[in-house]
Amino acid sequence: MSDYIVRATAANAQIRAFAITSRALVEQARSIHDLSPVITAALGRLLTAGAMMGSMLKGEQDTLTLQIHCDGPVRGLAVTADAKANVKGAALEPQVMLSPNALGKLDVGGAVGSGILSVIKDMGLKEPYVGQTQLQTGEIAEDLTYYFATSEQVPSAVGLGVLMERDNTVRQAGGFIIQLMPFAEDGTISALEEKLKTMDSVTNILDSGSSPEQLLELLLGDLGLEINDTIPAQYYCDCSRNRVERAIISIGKKDIREMIDDGKPVEVRCQFCNKLYNFETDDLERMLQDARK
Repeated sequence: MSDYIVRATAANAQIRAFAITSRALVEQARSIHDLSPVITAALGRLLTAGAMMGSMLKGEQDTLTLQIHCDGPVRGLAVTADAKANVKGAALEPQVMLSPNALGKLDVGGAVGSGILSVIKDMGLKEPYVGQTQLQTGEIAEDLTYYFATSEQVPSAVGLGVLMERDNTVRQAGGFIIQLMPFAEDGTISALEEKLKTMDSVTNILDSGSSPEQLLELLLGDLGLEINDTIPAQYYCDCSRNRVERAIISIGKKDIREMIDDGKPVEVRCQFCNKLYNFETDDLERMLQDARK
């Protein structure tokens, strides 16, 4: 498999862990949306996290949405994932260009700025679960670490990275999420904290040829790492003509009638995959009848 997630436990299940290689799906997002390097890094980190968080969902029909509303030049990011680690995403301003940050890296924090992170889980209940936290750095990984600790009360360590080639394609992308269970012992916590302090960046580890399994081995090998399974991850948009029709119907009869009276075909472009759907006035007339039912 190209991109995939490793799910594991350690320290007699006191720790659960996820690691992913996501180069292909981040490159696909870059290509679809014609992203600038810094926005590739920003959206790529969120896609990488979304795939791992999607794989935490219990039900096959459950979905997860990560939304960032921010005052930085990107203005906003959105990612949706399902339990099978199918993920898609978009940036409001895809072609932002910024100078490198003080460390000479892509300035994701500068592109994002301040704002709100929302995590929406649709698990088939009457209302979806929504958790919101203030962005801490705009660097995505730290913001998700803060979200897990404050909104879900799960102490976590999140690492995410996207490394670009000189031609602005994606060289490496990946990440990890490590979470402590409520019964984690002080010794386990201390050992994990020490390991995290000395760990190299995710992209450096992956770029050296390491796999997600080896990434987790570096972090948790001394704590009795147990690999549970691996699942493929991919950039996948499930849009369809029927879904777009339902979206048009949902805007209401008045707006549909105005589109019909305009006498021109309507074009709708999917925000996640850029696929174009065309609807003639006859299609709109049929949708108007459906909206009246």
